[in-house]
Amino acid sequence: MRLKSYFASSVEAAMTLAAQELGPDAMLVHSRRATAETRPLGEYEVVFAVSPATSAGKEPAEPEDHNAAPTPTAPGVHMSQPLLDRLFQELGSIKKQMERTAAALNRSRTLESAANGLRPYWADWLSFLIAAEVDTELAHDIVYRLNAQSAPEIAGSLSAELEALIEVDATLGCPGAERRIIALIGPPGVGKTTTLVKLAARYGLACRRPAQILSTDVFRIGAAEQLRSCASILGIGFQTAETPLALNQALEECRNKDLILIDTPGFGRGDTDDALELARFLSSHPEIDTHLLLSASTRAADLSRTVDQFEVFQPAKLLFTRLDETNYFGSILNEAVRTGKPVSFFSNGQRIPEDLELATKQKLIAMLLPEQASGHSAEFAVMAAA
Repeated sequence: MRLKSYFASSVEAAMTLAAQELGPDAMLVHSRRATAETRPLGEYEVVFAVSPATSAGKEPAEPEDHNAAPTPTAPGVHMSQPLLDRLFQELGSIKKQMERTAAALNRSRTLESAANGLRPYWADWLSFLIAAEVDTELAHDIVYRLNAQSAPEIAGSLSAELEALIEVDATLGCPGAERRIIALIGPPGVGKTTTLVKLAARYGLACRRPAQILSTDVFRIGAAEQLRSCASILGIGFQTAETPLALNQALEECRNKDLILIDTPGFGRGDTDDALELARFLSSHPEIDTHLLLSASTRAADLSRTVDQFEVFQPAKLLFTRLDETNYFGSILNEAVRTGKPVSFFSNGQRIPEDLELATKQKLIAMLLPEQASGHSAEFAVMAAA
């Protein structure tokens, strides 16, 4: 691997120089403002990396510089090709992250210039929504639609606007179906099994409804036995189904059950092939009500990527967990608006079944606009009247 520093008036100028000299595969590794000693060479020092195979043929080999500092490699360590490949994958990920950051900064500059046309109190509310991690473009659209209204109307009009954007559906089962069949899907560690037990306790045991738990999670060690123990404590039937064919047979055998809850494995980004067969089964059975579980504490960009990954399952509803692990709930609004899917439940802890709430518009608005926001409304009204 070859590293090379460029000094230029801007990072973009350094990127242009690197592309010309090292080729389009050059990857940006690090950038910083130049030190006082090197500032005469340029305002920024930008370091790029390129593999020997990539740089070969693009430029003549440079003569050895005996005065140059040695490459910081541990003595006796040989960089194998797999290790180099992994290193370049990680560098590529860093490059993509920097590109996303640059795009976000560009959007922020655009919104900042657009905010000049807002009344002062609405500009403050725009900042407030963005701080709550509401998508910048969505926050911009909401506030600009309300910009013509006067300050005393702020609190009510903003709540009404948010309420119009949100869809909720805290029901289990599909309309018109003979029985309630619910499947919980989602990435690993999002809390599918715990949420399933909460649903079983509240809508099976508490309602004295004949219920059955079906587990398709054969990948996680001990997952089926853990769920079997919970089902035994609740006095609810339990059965494993290792394949979609076995799942279909189990559903036929449970015709007398009014509530059937299906637990599924946590599929990561690399488990697409394993997920496809189960996804085809669930999406081809319209009587199965599929809920996609998402952690409210996940970064907005990662959350959107997860939602897109699980679209192959064609989930009908979004269920958000781990609300107790964050104070920023804008991503819930973002995905509800982006996908057009209703939110079904909120899970905010490990207690069974207490830490499970029906999703309501009022609850989500209260999370997005907490009590301190109400205080801001009064401040903005004073500002407008001044």
